[in-house]
Amino acid sequence: MESQEPQVKNSPLMPSMYTNRVALKTILKSGDGETGLIGTTVVVGGWVKSSKEVKKEPLPPPQSPPPAAADAFPAASHGTKDVNCVEILQSRIPFFRTIIRVLGGSASSPAVRQKLESLIPKPPPPSIFFLDINDGSCVSSLRVVIDSAIVPVSAGQILPTGTCILAQGVLGNPSALGKQTIELTVEKILHVGTVEQDKYPLSRKRLPLDSLRDYPHIRPRTTTVASIARIRNTLDFASHTFFQNRGFLHVQVPIMTTTDPEGFSEKFQVTTLLGETSKKESPVGVSDADGVNPETVKAAIQEKSSLVEQLKRSDSNREALAAAVQDLKKTNELAQQIETREKSKPVTAVKPDLVSFNADFFGRQIYLTVSGRLHLESYACALGHVYSFGPRFRADKTVSAKHVAEMWTVEAEMAFAQLEDAMKCAEDCFKFLCRWILDNCSEDMKFVLKRIDKTVAHRLEYMASSSYDRISYREAVEILRKVTDKAFETQLQWGVPLTDEHLSYLADDHYRRPVIIYDYPKAVKPFYVRLNDDGKTVAAFEMVVPKIGTVIIGSQNEERFDMLNARIKEFDLSKDQYEWYLDLRRHGTVKHSGLNLGFDLMVLLATGLTDVRDVIPFTRTHGKANN
Repeated sequence: MESQEPQVKNSPLMPSMYTNRVALKTILKSGDGETGLIGTTVVVGGWVKSSKEVKKEPLPPPQSPPPAAADAFPAASHGTKDVNCVEILQSRIPFFRTIIRVLGGSASSPAVRQKLESLIPKPPPPSIFFLDINDGSCVSSLRVVIDSAIVPVSAGQILPTGTCILAQGVLGNPSALGKQTIELTVEKILHVGTVEQDKYPLSRKRLPLDSLRDYPHIRPRTTTVASIARIRNTLDFASHTFFQNRGFLHVQVPIMTTTDPEGFSEKFQVTTLLGETSKKESPVGVSDADGVNPETVKAAIQEKSSLVEQLKRSDSNREALAAAVQDLKKTNELAQQIETREKSKPVTAVKPDLVSFNADFFGRQIYLTVSGRLHLESYACALGHVYSFGPRFRADKTVSAKHVAEMWTVEAEMAFAQLEDAMKCAEDCFKFLCRWILDNCSEDMKFVLKRIDKTVAHRLEYMASSSYDRISYREAVEILRKVTDKAFETQLQWGVPLTDEHLSYLADDHYRRPVIIYDYPKAVKPFYVRLNDDGKTVAAFEMVVPKIGTVIIGSQNEERFDMLNARIKEFDLSKDQYEWYLDLRRHGTVKHSGLNLGFDLMVLLATGLTDVRDVIPFTRTHGKANN
C-alpha cells in the first residue's frame, strides 16, 4: 500500500491544515450543500464505527480460444491486450491435454478434469465493503464503499470496529437507501491501521460510561465522549473569549506553590525526598513481599482476564475455559496476599516536623496549588484585570460525583473592584458560556438531547436569559429552616457550611434557577476574604446552579494589612510563607475582588451528565490514575 498522500486536484473542499486529508465535518455539513460535492475527489481518514460485507456474484469464466498448435505458447508480441494469470493458464489447457494423453490419461475422464481444474487457481469472489468512518470532527459518520475487485483489501483488514483507514475516492450519491446523503467510492487505499479485535474494548456495543473510565486513552473514539470533548473545547474557547473581550489579561500562575491559598485545604506535597529514600531501601521494581512485584501481578491479572473473556466469546471447550478461570483465581489470590503484606508494613512518610526539607529540590516545603488567586492578586495590583486557566489540586479522599483530585478552574482577579463587581462578573460569565454553547455546538447538543438529557438545551436557554436571585447566607439559613416537607440529613445551624443537599434545595426546589449566596460566616471561608463590618461574616459568595450545585465561588479580598495579618494568625499559618502576600498591602494596597469558575462542572452542566469523571479527559481520583 502507498504511504504517501497524493495531491488531490479540482476539489472545492479545503483539506485539513498540514495534510491533504479533508475533515469529515466539511463534507457532512447540514443543508443541501452536500449535493454540490458529487463527483469531487478527496482524501478522507477516520476510524471504522460500523461495517458490513456484501458478496458479489462471481463472473463467468472466459471462453477458451480454439486449440491451435501454433498458439500453444503465443508470443507477447502477438498483441497488446493485457492478460492475467488465469487467462494465460486457461489458454494453455489444450497443451496440458496433449501432455496428459502422452502420459496415458483421457482428457475427458473425471479424474483428469479434476486435475486440470486444480491447475487453474480460482480467485476469491469479490466483495463490496461498506464502512461508516468518523474522524472526530463531528458527530456524523461518512459511508465509505470499497470494491475489492478494484481495491484489493481483505475483510479481516478493514471491517473490524476501530480500524483506521485513509483513502482516496470520489464523492457520490448513496448506493443504498439509508440515513446517508453522500458516500465515498474508494479508488485507492493509502493506509490501514488494523485492530486486535480480542483486545479492543469498543468491539462491544455501547459500553456504559463508568466502564469506559477504565480506558481513558480509547474512550474518545465513542460518539458520546467525542461530543463531550468538542463541547469542552468550545467552552474553553468561550472562557478565554469572555475575559479577553472585557479587557482581562491572561496570566499563567504556578502549579507548585509554597503557600496554601485557603489555609485549611488538603494539599498534595511535592518532594524528592521520598523517592531518594525508596531507592536506598530496595531496588527499583522489587517488592519486599517475597520479591514479587505487585505491578507484575496486576499485569498478569489483566492478561489472564482478557484470555478468559476471549475463550468465552470464542465458544472454546469447557476444559480450556475452566483451566483459564482457575489460573486467574490463583493469580487474584496471590495479589490479595501481596496487598495484605504491603498493608501490614509500617508506613514510611515524610513528616514535616521530622524531616529537614533543606535537602529537598526546592529547599523547603512546596505543594500542588489549590488555587491561583493569591498569585493573580500580584498581577491585578499592577495590570488591573487578569485571569488564569489551569488545573487545581485537592488531596481530598472523599468520593464525589462533582469533585476529583485534579480539576480545571478559570480564575479572575480585578483591581479597584468590590464584592458587588465580582458577583456581576460571575453572573455575566456564566450566562455568556450558556449562550455560547447553544450558539456554537448545535450538532453536538442535538446528540446530547437525543442520548443524554432531553432538557439540557431548555435549561441552558433559561439560565442564559433569566435573572438570578441574590440572598445572604443568613437569609438562606432562614429559608431552609422553614422547610417542612423535607428532612435534611445534616442539621442546619448558623455558622456551618451549607451542604450540597441544602444548596440543591435552594436552586432546584425553592428558586428553580441559579441563586447567588453571599456574606458567609468567616470560619467557613479562606483567610484572605475581606472581613465585613459585623466582624462575623466575610465578603464571599457562591453561585449555585440547579442539578450541579456550586459552579462559581468568589470574594472581595482583604486589602487592609492589619486585618489580613490578624487573619493569618487566626488560621495559625506560617507568616514567613505569606510575607510576599502581605507586601501587596504594604506597597500601594487596593480594593480587589475575584472569582473561581469550576470549568469541569460547567462542562457537566452543558452535557447533562451527572459525574464529573465522565467529562474530564484523564481523571485522577483517590486510588486511581490509569495513565
